[in-house]
Amino acid sequence: MEIRVLTTPQELFEAAAEEVVHAATEAVAQRGRFTIALPGGSTPKNLFNLLATNARTVLPWDRTFFFWGDERHVPPTDPDSNYRMAEETMLSKIPVAAGNVFRIPAENPDAAAAAEAYEQSLRKFFQLGPGEVPIFDLILLGMGPDGHTASLFPGSAGLQEKSRLVIANWVDKLKTSRLTLTLPVLNAARCVTFLVSGTDKAAMLKTVLEEDAPAEQYPSKLIRPNNGKLIWLVDRAAASALTTKN
Repeated sequence: MEIRVLTTPQELFEAAAEEVVHAATEAVAQRGRFTIALPGGSTPKNLFNLLATNARTVLPWDRTFFFWGDERHVPPTDPDSNYRMAEETMLSKIPVAAGNVFRIPAENPDAAAAAEAYEQSLRKFFQLGPGEVPIFDLILLGMGPDGHTASLFPGSAGLQEKSRLVIANWVDKLKTSRLTLTLPVLNAARCVTFLVSGTDKAAMLKTVLEEDAPAEQYPSKLIRPNNGKLIWLVDRAAASALTTKN
């Protein structure tokens, strides 16, 4: 596990953009394509803007395939949609083919059916056999102030899922289901990179990275790639409670 403390949020997003470019370049050179799962929430918005402008001519967009780590159970036009945020800040501004973008069909009123449909999309794209799990080149994640990541919330049933790739995870405190990749998928990636910014995340970041707390209560602790890299990109404000800072 690598923890990198950046001085400002802007430096964090620049470092994250460099990670995306590096992962894409390596993946295309080795396997001919780059698969990335995008995060939701507000933190990655600046990263998407950076990629749309600075990396527009650098990234191999024609061989880049976009997926999502999780999605709110809303239509793609909804202000809360993770897809909509990525579409407005990045996807609409780059030369990527519509066929390279795999959004979660969260407009389906049946959340479980939406999860199943997305799982089938993954199985088809990655040509998975029974029991196989997709291996993403890069999965970007955030961490909530409660320690959740993707839409795996503390105490939620989805933390126990071992066989499904995508689930509709009921989040009791929000009184709604969220569509999310499961831990086996997140931990199969070649690289998982967390983006954490702000003083409101400081106490939780210390708990997740430095304290011997029950992982089921702090799902971000459960992200441990089996054979891949785990990188935490955090700004100084988020890292302010950590014992060791660089």
